[in-house]
Amino acid sequence: MLTSSIYMPNEKITIQGLLYSDESYATITMENGNISSIEKSNQANYRQASPKNTADVYIAPGLIDIQINGYMGVDFSGPKLTVEGVRKATKALWKAGVTSYFPTIITSDIDRIKKNFAVLAEARQDPEIGKSIPWFHLEGPYISPFPGFRGAHLEKYIKTPDWDEFLDIQKAANNGIKIITVAPELKGAIPFIKKCVESGVIVSLGHHNGTAKEIQAAVDAGATMATHLGNGCANQINRHDNPLWPQLSNDAITATIIADGFHLRREEVRTFYKVKGVEKTILVSDALDLAGLPPGEYTRGERTLVLTPDVVQLPKENVLAGAASPISKCVGVVMEYTECGLKNAIQMASTNPAKLFSLEDIGEIEIGKRGDLIQFTMEDNRMKILKTYVNGSLVYSLD
Repeated sequence: MLTSSIYMPNEKITIQGLLYSDESYATITMENGNISSIEKSNQANYRQASPKNTADVYIAPGLIDIQINGYMGVDFSGPKLTVEGVRKATKALWKAGVTSYFPTIITSDIDRIKKNFAVLAEARQDPEIGKSIPWFHLEGPYISPFPGFRGAHLEKYIKTPDWDEFLDIQKAANNGIKIITVAPELKGAIPFIKKCVESGVIVSLGHHNGTAKEIQAAVDAGATMATHLGNGCANQINRHDNPLWPQLSNDAITATIIADGFHLRREEVRTFYKVKGVEKTILVSDALDLAGLPPGEYTRGERTLVLTPDVVQLPKENVLAGAASPISKCVGVVMEYTECGLKNAIQMASTNPAKLFSLEDIGEIEIGKRGDLIQFTMEDNRMKILKTYVNGSLVYSLD
């Protein structure tokens, strides 16, 4: 059940449950949009008072997804994007525990990119949903044109970096683009990366086949992230000279990973997590607009995609086209694969992206932080969202 507006919270809300961080029982009060008090008590008393066979209710900061291409039939890169469509996607994401997200536009015609960013910029100012859209992500068109590395991005629209063109796109986005995915081996990529960083945009390396030297040059120019590490990569690569090892070994790079159980195998997730650690890992969904729709074959623009219950495929290229699940699924999968606790999983899905993008009022449960919280149960490493709060107001309730 979707509920109230989040723009002008005027009610005092108190919620209770186990804190994700230490499993202490807490009573949290939100007033005027922010957390005003946190009172802890003995968790043993809480569990004794709970009915038997009842799952524990946890409280955590709302999830933050910095790479999501669409949701529930709304394609952020599609030809029919509207503010109402963004509203539909946002409310659906609230149901999945996502309180903030970066709408992601992928490689396509430049006019389409600018038009859609203009729509997103308008949605970002919307009083009902705007607080859930802090920034945008531009994934392409400055990426590798080669099969495998380009993934499901259409080769005809891929190009070398163009600073003036990017400024036009950023203008259309009302300066809302905060992250751009770039291939470092492209002609002009290194000076382009430097200009992006100087303008306040975070550069992430992705859909590329950069050498160790090119990746280091990109880092020296200011690149700090790797987009869905292990994906956007050819199926067959050289065991020594490939783009994975330099990004894994470089401590300056924070890796984002799609831990939906299909984009990366257990051993890959475990290895990436062990190398990067909880501080340098961010979970993303990379969900497409097909996420949440019935399985089947779909035509999206110039691509024929196949949606399975688990993932989206592009049969023509023999690659995955994107995810079919929200980031809340990744929380459970990363716990299962790495055997990390809930605290670390939430850090990778909320706290880390908030810190990296200087979203200082969200991503943690502290007095004075914005009331972006979720209540949920964990059953067989699966999050079941019970309630979602944004800016101190209840925006979704399972009841």
